[in-house]
Amino acid sequence: MKRHLWLPSFLLIVLMTPVIASADTGAERDALAKVIHDLNALEAAIKQAEANANPDSRIRFRYDWLRQDLKQIKEGIQAHIDSPQAHPRSFPPLRGDYRR
Repeated sequence: MKRHLWLPSFLLIVLMTPVIASADTGAERDALAKVIHDLNALEAAIKQAEANANPDSRIRFRYDWLRQDLKQIKEGIQAHIDSPQAHPRSFPPLRGDYRR
């Protein structure tokens, strides 16, 4: 399996890992802050995969789209951390497909 192919799978695992429900909002905020930290840590792996990409490949992975989606996810999490009492908001859909 090529290195860059595991990135979407890893991202899904990170995002799908349930945050343990707790009456303690501080614990939830800490867990969400860890998710942001883990997403930030992906940047090194993304840079490595991008550096190893074949520029002559007919179908290329869109690292810029992945970074935009990760940024949007992190901003949404941070907005919740900063104002947990806010009303639900709608966000534009993620691209999800990183091939062109």
